[in-house]
Amino acid sequence: MKMITAIIKPFKLDDVREALSEIGVQGITVTEVKGFGRQKGHTELYRGAEYVVDFLPKVKVEVAVAADLAEKVIEAIRGAANTGKIGDGKIFVATIEQVVRIRTGETGAEAL
Repeated sequence: MKMITAIIKPFKLDDVREALSEIGVQGITVTEVKGFGRQKGHTELYRGAEYVVDFLPKVKVEVAVAADLAEKVIEAIRGAANTGKIGDGKIFVATIEQVVRIRTGETGAEAL
């Protein structure tokens, strides 16, 4: 089993959700986060004063899937979140040792 975590631009969330639904992903977790990478933030003008926005709003999407579905999920996220501009985000893949469904006690792939 794999945990796929993607940090994407907020306006791409619906596209990513639809792409994941099309390939059969049943559940995702979404968190609003802030951060920066190569963009290093930007400056904004507010009431005549200029200030630096260090952390940009992003969305973190987490998907737990069977290992054989991981590559499809990665490609679906990459295709849906890509704008071709800096700040599109990153995808991280980690191995999950065990999953337990709290309600039924199911473990492993059945718990997903």
